[in-house]
Amino acid sequence: MKIENTKAQMRKGVLEYCILSILKDDDAYVAEILQTLKDAKLLVVEGTIYPLLTRLKNAGLLNYRWEESTSGPPRKYYGLTETGKLFLNELNTTWSELQNAVNLVTSTKKSKK
Repeated sequence: MKIENTKAQMRKGVLEYCILSILKDDDAYVAEILQTLKDAKLLVVEGTIYPLLTRLKNAGLLNYRWEESTSGPPRKYYGLTETGKLFLNELNTTWSELQNAVNLVTSTKKSKK
């Protein structure tokens, strides 16, 4: 088993949560979302984000609007719907619980019987 494959799978598992978190306060266009993910070393391949955004939109968690740009074609800005905000709140709780559980497991020494 290659460590890079496992690391990639772990990153993929949290991408949807991270995208929703990026959009929690403000709408953003794809380049901004991509840059935030790249800065955090969560996304390497640009093509990965488009199916995720479509899936989140189709699930009713995101909406989008077009806005004119002074430096090129119109930009598609994504934002959270009310359902998306509620979903993100649930994910925040789940993430906290998961983080605590993983920390407990990885920091606990098991006694030998």
